[in-house]
Amino acid sequence: MSGPDIAALDARAATLGQLLLAKHRHVVTAESCTGGWIAQSITAIAGSSDWFDRGYVTYSNAAKMDMLGVAAGTLADHGAVSGETAGEMAAGALAAAGADIAVAVTGVAGPAGGSAEKPVGTVWFGWCLGEQPPITRCCRFDGDRQRVREQTVAVALDGLIELLETGG
Repeated sequence: MSGPDIAALDARAATLGQLLLAKHRHVVTAESCTGGWIAQSITAIAGSSDWFDRGYVTYSNAAKMDMLGVAAGTLADHGAVSGETAGEMAAGALAAAGADIAVAVTGVAGPAGGSAEKPVGTVWFGWCLGEQPPITRCCRFDGDRQRVREQTVAVALDGLIELLETGG
């Protein structure tokens, strides 16, 4: 298996940066299964301090609650890997940072930790723009842990780009 396609992620992050600059907006990330990789991809682009506010790595449920305001009831009722949690993560990051647009990811990167309902490769995304309610989406990725995480970063960046192009 080949390594991550860093050039493709850099291209997505550069496109995102151009859009954010043109629209005078700042982005915040809230990451669980990617462990900061989305923020790293964004900050790999020179000049990203003009449009990247901050990133939260909230791997534990306690961190999701403490840093992003995810409700304990949401985690108890739906689990950390859910659309409800991803949406609350995105909205919480946006509110805590005071940025304009947010992305959140939570998933099962593997190789263990999956279940029948949430197999390895299940990732929930949340995107939030301004005062609009969060948009959530579930993807199921194939591959090893590295590949699941790489695909997650790509979809997260693509979702930010799409949201900026269509709604913001």
